Amino acid sequence: MANYSFWAFWYFHIPNYVAALVMYTLIGRFFLTFVYPPDATNYIWRGFRFLTDWAVAATHFLTPAYVLPLFLPLIGAFWLFVLRHVYYVVLANAGAAPTLGLP
Repeated sequence: MANYSFWAFWYFHIPNYVAALVMYTLIGRFFLTFVYPPDATNYIWRGFRFLTDWAVAATHFLTPAYVLPLFLPLIGAFWLFVLRHVYYVVLANAGAAPTLGLP
């Protein structure tokens, strides 16, 4: 087994964790839109909106206008999924990504 430390690859783990957090929160926000109205004062809905409003705004800026706003959180989650994987591939090609240490 390889000698592995979280802090040895902090530049991979921390951005990956933050992107995963926002990605899964966007998916949760999509499903919560069927339960809560957009102006609900529930603390759970406000928390989801607080964590994801910036990502939905960025997705709205990058997405064509014919896409319904309902689907913007899902599209944002997809783009974060792609971004996480591209980030890993870039680091792996540079030899800077963590490995399992298998031969």
